[in-house]
This record gives sequence, structure tokens and C-alpha cells, in this order.
Amino acid sequence: MARNLDASCRLCRREGMKLFLKGIRCIGDKCGFTRRGYAPGQHGKLSRKLSNYGLQLREKQKVKRMYGILERQFRRYFTMASKTKGVTGKVLIQLLERRIDNVLLRAGFAASHAQARQIVRHGHVYVNNRRINIPSYLVENTGLIEIRAKEKPIKNIRETIELTKDWPKPSWLDIDNQNLKLKVLRFPEKEDLQLPVQEQLIVELYSK
Repeated sequence: MARNLDASCRLCRREGMKLFLKGIRCIGDKCGFTRRGYAPGQHGKLSRKLSNYGLQLREKQKVKRMYGILERQFRRYFTMASKTKGVTGKVLIQLLERRIDNVLLRAGFAASHAQARQIVRHGHVYVNNRRINIPSYLVENTGLIEIRAKEKPIKNIRETIELTKDWPKPSWLDIDNQNLKLKVLRFPEKEDLQLPVQEQLIVELYSK
């Protein structure tokens, strides 16, 4: 499986905002973006006015990095969204939010997308009693998600839940931390996002 191996803090600096790619470690003064909040590279401190295309490209790159996916997969989600009934930008965000690795992150069972993908890959996640080991699996609005694992993975997940207990939890999920279960109550909306996204810029970029 292809991965983006660039330094996480460098990606946040490139987009000009914290994307919380490293989870808990992004909070505090040791965060690379906190210490150097300008773009990476030799000319990172120079202020530049972006063209319309530049704004569209940066928005697309930001969303890709937020969800930890690469270009080919992101374009596939856009194609799915454009063929689905409804507003393309809204459907695109819903598809990304419905990824099983993202759902675990939003629920606080993982502190980053990387950690959530590891939980899924190791076969600890069941959706409606069916074992799921594909991080890109899309949950439905009636999905019942459970964590089933041996003692050590369960201990690690409970420790993560304790660390993320103060994080805002989305209203489209019914979370049972005690039993490591959660239920999808409805499809997510843009208002449920924890970071600002201008999805229309992405639609304009891919519609050229």
C-alpha cells in the first residue's frame, strides 16, 4: 500500500495550518508548526499571493493530507461523488468522512489516521459482525462498529480513548467507550468537520 512518507509537520507548514497528522503529539509547544509556522523550504517566509488555481490546488492538497490518502485514491472519490445524486462537494466530504479509519479517529479510538489504519489492518474492527481490514471501507448509516482484540491491543486503544477524551466528538456517531462500540446514526455533514474545508474549490479544480 502506497504511503506519503513526507515529514508530517512539513505538510502542516505547507498548508499553513495544523492538520493534526500526528495526533496527540501535535498539541503543545513541541509541534513543528507551532515552532515554525511558515511554509517549508528556502523561501518559506516570503508572502505570496496565490492565483485561483493555486487556491484550488492548496485546498485539494490540504484535504488529501487531512485524510492521509494519495492522489489516485482521492480522484477516485471525486469521480464517485460526481456520479452520485446530490451536491458533488458535499458527497465528496461524506465519502471521506465515512472511511472506517476516519470513523475510528473521530470516535477517539485512535489519535491519528495512521494509528486508525493500523487498528483496521490488524483485523481488530468488525462492522455488523463482519471483520473489516480495509481502511478505506465506507460505513453505512446503520453500521454497528466493534473493536475485538486481545488484551494488549485493547489496552492501547483504551489508553488512546483516555488521551482523546476531551476531543470534540461528532454528533453523527453514538460512541460507547466502555464496550468499544459505536454506531453510525447518520451520514456526516460539512458542519461536522473539525477543520475548515472549502470543497467547492476542489470541485472547480477537477472540473476544468
